[in-house]
Amino acid sequence: MSKSNKMALIPVMLCFFAMGFVDLVGIASNYVKADLNLNDTTANLFPSLVFFWFLIFSVPTGVLMNRIGRKKTVLLSLVVTLLSLLLPIFGESFGVMLVSFSLLGIGNALMQTSLNPLVSTVIKGGNLASTLTFGQFIKAIASFMAPYIAMWGATATIPAFGLGWRVLFPIYMVIGIVATLLLSATGFEEERDAVPAHVSVGGEYVACFRLLAKPIVLLSFLGIMCHVGIDVGTNTTAPKLLIERLGMTLTEAGFATSLYFIFRTLGCLTGSFFLRVMRNRTFFVISIAMMALSMVGMYFGQSELTLYVAIALVGYGNSNVFSIVLSEALQAVPEKKNEVSGLMIMGLFGGTIFPLIMGATSDAVGQGGAVIVMAVGVVYLFSYIKRVGR
Repeated sequence: MSKSNKMALIPVMLCFFAMGFVDLVGIASNYVKADLNLNDTTANLFPSLVFFWFLIFSVPTGVLMNRIGRKKTVLLSLVVTLLSLLLPIFGESFGVMLVSFSLLGIGNALMQTSLNPLVSTVIKGGNLASTLTFGQFIKAIASFMAPYIAMWGATATIPAFGLGWRVLFPIYMVIGIVATLLLSATGFEEERDAVPAHVSVGGEYVACFRLLAKPIVLLSFLGIMCHVGIDVGTNTTAPKLLIERLGMTLTEAGFATSLYFIFRTLGCLTGSFFLRVMRNRTFFVISIAMMALSMVGMYFGQSELTLYVAIALVGYGNSNVFSIVLSEALQAVPEKKNEVSGLMIMGLFGGTIFPLIMGATSDAVGQGGAVIVMAVGVVYLFSYIKRVGR
């Protein structure tokens, strides 16, 4: 790695922190539900809307990177993210939050599609999975801080700038501005996927989607759908489990979201080490087994200890799935990293599908129904094990 690329790793990792802003949607949707008196189906529309935009913007972002480069695409994503964080400062009406979460989803789709291949530019050579996992560790710090900041804003004796739990947005906006300035001021050698001059934008789209004909690309796409569905699902469902079964208030139950992200953060930190000293497949098997145990605990658990252990298990187990699956896909088609990244990030659309189904099932049969939906995703990840490290 050149000296300039080593320096570039600092703002790139700060961008991973900004990437974690998207996870505030879990705790935010619970506060919006309470403030606006919404049911589960309507409240789950917010996280679903955030991840809907991954379906629309991920592949176009892969094509855009071929035209303007990965760094400029990441900078564009940061600008859109900053705008999404600005809007809730002025109110939390249903319309304002819909627009804010939409922009948050669009910005995150741009960022996740462009930032991951940018890492492969900065970290040339091996250890891509462990580096991506370390980036996920940085991202997870922002994720688990969000519920604490929101709880502080909601319960502060002196109102937090008059915003209550929404103080979360300006705090993260300031950090996003710093990430934008640092990345824009950093130069490094950037590679681009080769695109023949005669190939049109439409031709690039067709060539990109044709990559799904490769089994490893298609199966990895489905794996990421399940990963993010479980991630967003746990983020939104964990507090509801504690409220339903233990009679906690929303403020008390908000710790469940923090607990999930604490263990996801711990998983990313330790995973960046384990993936260097252990076969990817072995660590993947351990991770999925932990997630399976967590589904059992969340479905049958009736005590505070059982539910907390189950939430911790899924947090740790799910922490490295994204990095392992993404690295398998990127390394399978190394000459098409931008396009593969676009397809994989499009798989984050699972964050739309899972919460919608979970909201409907939980309204019908309780939060146990939402857990069953997540368990289906865990079953699929078991089937992906044989694809890891081939």
